[in-house]
Amino acid sequence: MADVTSHFPPGAAGSEDADRPSLLVGRDAEIARLRGLVEPVPQYSQVLIVVGEAGIGKSALIAGTARRARSAGMRVLSVTGRETETALGFAGLHQLLRPLLDRVDRLPDRQAGALLGALGLVEAPSGPSRLLIGIAVLALLSDVAEETPLLLVVEDAHWLDRSSLDALAFTASRLDSEQVVLLLGTRGAAPPRGFDRGFPELQLRPLPDAAAGRLLDAQPSPPRGRARRQVLDQAAGNPMALIELSTVIAADPAAGRHWELEPLPLTSRLTSVIASRFTTLPAAVRRALLIAAIADGANGDVAAMDLPGLGPDALACAEQLGLVTVDATGVRFSHPLVRSAVYHSVPFADRAAVHRQVATALHEQPERRAWHLATATAGVDDQVASLLEAAAAHAQRRGDAAAGVLALERAAELTPGSDERARRLGAAATAAIATGDASWIGDLATRAAAVTRDLGLGVRARRAAGWSLVWSNQQQAALAALTAVAAEASANFPMVAWESLAAAAAVAYQSGDADALRVVAEKLRLLEQVARPAKPAQQRDADALRLWIEVSIGRCHDRPSALRRLAAVAEETSAAHLLYRAGSAAWLLDEPELAMDLLHRSRAEVRGNPGQGTGAAASRAPRNGAPSAGGGSLGALGWVYIDAGRWDDALSFAAEADAFQADVVSATAGLITATVRALRGESGTSGSGMPAEGDAAPAVSPEHSRLLAARAWHAQGIAALIAGEYLMAYSQLRHLFADDGTPLHHHVSYLGVADLAAASVRAERQADGREILERIHARLQGCPSSRVAQLLSRARAILADPASQEAEFDKALADRDGERWPFERAQLQLDYAEWLRRRRRINEAKPILSAALDTFSGLRARPWAQRSEAELRACGVAVQASAAPDGLWKLTAQQRQIVHLAAKGHSNRDIADRLFLSPRTVSSHLYRSYPKLGVAGRNQLRDLIDRAEQQPDAGTSRAKLPASHRVACKCSQNSDTARRSAGRAWST
Repeated sequence: MADVTSHFPPGAAGSEDADRPSLLVGRDAEIARLRGLVEPVPQYSQVLIVVGEAGIGKSALIAGTARRARSAGMRVLSVTGRETETALGFAGLHQLLRPLLDRVDRLPDRQAGALLGALGLVEAPSGPSRLLIGIAVLALLSDVAEETPLLLVVEDAHWLDRSSLDALAFTASRLDSEQVVLLLGTRGAAPPRGFDRGFPELQLRPLPDAAAGRLLDAQPSPPRGRARRQVLDQAAGNPMALIELSTVIAADPAAGRHWELEPLPLTSRLTSVIASRFTTLPAAVRRALLIAAIADGANGDVAAMDLPGLGPDALACAEQLGLVTVDATGVRFSHPLVRSAVYHSVPFADRAAVHRQVATALHEQPERRAWHLATATAGVDDQVASLLEAAAAHAQRRGDAAAGVLALERAAELTPGSDERARRLGAAATAAIATGDASWIGDLATRAAAVTRDLGLGVRARRAAGWSLVWSNQQQAALAALTAVAAEASANFPMVAWESLAAAAAVAYQSGDADALRVVAEKLRLLEQVARPAKPAQQRDADALRLWIEVSIGRCHDRPSALRRLAAVAEETSAAHLLYRAGSAAWLLDEPELAMDLLHRSRAEVRGNPGQGTGAAASRAPRNGAPSAGGGSLGALGWVYIDAGRWDDALSFAAEADAFQADVVSATAGLITATVRALRGESGTSGSGMPAEGDAAPAVSPEHSRLLAARAWHAQGIAALIAGEYLMAYSQLRHLFADDGTPLHHHVSYLGVADLAAASVRAERQADGREILERIHARLQGCPSSRVAQLLSRARAILADPASQEAEFDKALADRDGERWPFERAQLQLDYAEWLRRRRRINEAKPILSAALDTFSGLRARPWAQRSEAELRACGVAVQASAAPDGLWKLTAQQRQIVHLAAKGHSNRDIADRLFLSPRTVSSHLYRSYPKLGVAGRNQLRDLIDRAEQQPDAGTSRAKLPASHRVACKCSQNSDTARRSAGRAWST
């Protein structure tokens, strides 16, 4: 049989020159691009995805690249996806990393435990998160690449198990300065799951006619005349088809006539050609090949399993025919289509018998054994279903959510009873939440609801289906589904009803649509009358959910009572989903400290680490990355951190979005990042200096989410203000409110009201600004929170006539609660100080400007700090640059995080573990940061950071104020002047 993995003549495959352009016909450009990955050995990481149909030449090109990499001194690690292992979690990762397992003990303990647990080599530590497993893979590869550059070869990625793909996609997204090249080959027209996020691709196209003709001419018996045209037409430029079909027609010139009568797709044609040869082999050879096809991948060496019929003699015959190769590493098929043809060309009964035979040999590998038994079962079998359910539990303990879901799904298919089948499908839907795959969750939940007659199982399944619609951005359908479940379950299943309506309220909050808010309010009145849990603990839980619903739809009019109820939840509840809802409610009620506490506790509970600290590092990704508590709390915490002045923590949480597949989560994370960048003046700019649209554009349609649209308009408006594009800023911020003052979003729009006022003055639209501000104020219901009151007062002060501006500033500064939002308070300080200076009240302005500069510098909000400096200079205060701390401004947010952690004595490995990076990337960032900071090495960082932290305005410059003014600034909390500590005046 011809060598189906190559484009070159038989016998050339093993030569050192097998990847020469003269032999790989028509692939000169592709070979050059692949060669560039490994020659010379790269200094930084590279990723390339080779995409194309079966037989197009991916394997030949990748094999040639691997040979060149070895010749250049790189170490090559490889994995080939197998159709029989797609349901076995981390099977591909195990195959890839098997040569490196002796290095795992060099990783930090929690990384080593997570990785070894995921691979099934030790008992897994309470379901490690996908992020932790991913960073362990990244750290291991980085550690090995420090000694020898690596080429990672992933072939047939379309058959790799989901968990391995997720881990490799995470690694690929974090590769930076490591000497690691990832080369991935996949069948089809698009990259596999996780690799569809902008990685470079090499699309392999069919060979043009001239190149196809040259390849045919290179065959031992090239076809001529009409037969040649038939081969060229049937192969359609596919190299493997050209080789195989020319071999067939050389053996049987009449074969071409059948091709015209059987219009098969190309892959099916090739499979049938291979299968026709397989069926002519002796029975013993066919059985040996079938055993090899089914057992391939079980611990690497099929022969070591001692299966009857799988002996060297039988395989030797197949090896001579070019179907397989056998060596010390095991049995390998020459092409995935060969394995597939061997497997599918025999009756099911024969395949089932071999699957059972292999299962018997795998008694010490329960997951593999269960899957082989399941594959051998045609109907229902509750015993095998139970084995799969146990395998699912084991997979989930290893942190392999996808494998657990697949096992539960197959177990349900094997289950005889409809209610038990629904239970397993429902369990699969719940487990699938950890994968973030909303469509999968919805499919499982819908199937569960369809097969059960149990009312409880039915409503829970429909609730899960509604939840999946939320995270797949089908907001209207989600709202309808969840409110329907809430009404249906209200009498008999009150907690299901409250949980469903809480999820519906989250949808309504996201959408911001008045009709959606009204529908949730109507269902809330129904549940208050009917859905009354019998148990006291459930009554408490229902009240926590009720509070979230009231707050999220803007129906909470008794703030003191709401805060007392939140305090009760904080004291009495440990359930993660209730803490998450309560924390989100606290955030909407403008209680940032309480919100952070509750949200941190929620994440700690989900991760299985209750009682952990409350910092960003302590509240990292939840176990298995469940978006129900993980993705949602990521967004809420990100905004709370921005509000509370913890901007670097906000960026850290936004970076975790890589672990979530949900559009809403990734869009929220993108907006958190865009907002911090806008506030710091780091937004991308167009040629005119305007912020790039992509910096804040939501990934979810504004028609479906007024919340995200409002956040995007606000971020873009701030960036335009900083860029000096005042008309554009006014236009962007004006989207937050309709002409009659109706907010685009009932909560978020009000957070931009002061910036809108500032933009209207700078754009010379004061009259319009005053008019819309009055309409906004008229539409506000009830008493606004201290935060909104401060923003409204600042807006009025900016737009007021000169005679009444001071009174408005005094009113804005009178409430000390406003200090809980440091950036907004500092904006107010800057406004007021500018107003004072323009009225030559310089001595009053100086300490207020200094206080604002302190805050802006601590936040690294450079544009605002520069304005504060300019005002201080105008007041006659010498602002002296501080060279070393000023270098912090030149660093990226990630570099600043790394520098701060390094200054506190953390090792590169520890920093990498905290920030989900590799140690090599941390080292590279530090190396690039030293010249910007004016230091020679790590030992000088502590002094530099100490100086910066001792100077609240460090990071930019220091204002030399007289001692009296410094004292006034520090003691101003009790003085009339100090009460006015916030702002920026936009009028003279």
